Amino acid sequence: MSDRLDGQLVVVIGGSSGIGLAAAHQAHAAGARIVVTGRDPERLAKAAAEVDAESAPTLDLGDPERLEQVFADLPAELDHVLVSGGGPFYAPIAELDFERARRLLDEDLLGVLRIARLCIGRVRPGGSLTLISGTGARRPGVGLSLAAIGTVGLQAIAANAALELAPIRVNAVAAGFVDTPLSARLLGDQLEQRRAELRDTLPIRRVVGPDDVAALIIHLMTNTALTGATYDVDGGQQLLRS
Repeated sequence: MSDRLDGQLVVVIGGSSGIGLAAAHQAHAAGARIVVTGRDPERLAKAAAEVDAESAPTLDLGDPERLEQVFADLPAELDHVLVSGGGPFYAPIAELDFERARRLLDEDLLGVLRIARLCIGRVRPGGSLTLISGTGARRPGVGLSLAAIGTVGLQAIAANAALELAPIRVNAVAAGFVDTPLSARLLGDQLEQRRAELRDTLPIRRVVGPDDVAALIIHLMTNTALTGATYDVDGGQQLLRS
């Protein structure tokens, strides 16, 4: 079995930074043709140049009409679609901004369902839809309610969509802490402390990076036996008690 993607079209939703951009780089290196989307035009243009993208439309998953237009402008047959979201939202229930929460759930869950529906008849048989999820539902904690809902929801969508979209394959990747610009923004001056903790405690004795997650994503695109499952990339964090 080969992890080559020669001549195949890979669409990366949210490919202007982090895991999405790393996956676009690895797919391009494997011979794929690339389409990337993102919200920020400047970052998107830079990412598109890095991966020699065929197109780079701006896209907000909270805008259903724009999403349909982007898919309408794509080639008639797609090989693989990757959905990389905007990251988790942490807040205690007592302090929850419900309007922000509604927007987040609309983008992360309903937005993914809209993409799944748009893949029907467009992604070739045996092609794939891959969703990037997280590990926020493994243990309860203060401020984790929305992250947990998103985590469980995406994994449930992957399993159900694998049946409904077959023979298109649908999988989810559950990423733990990944050292990305988003993580840096969320943690601020606590980033180095978190990195040190992970190096000391994770079984792999290092921090997971976006290329680690991207390597699994490329494998899910090329291994045609895989569908309907969620795969962890967390450096063994689920094995730890806390």
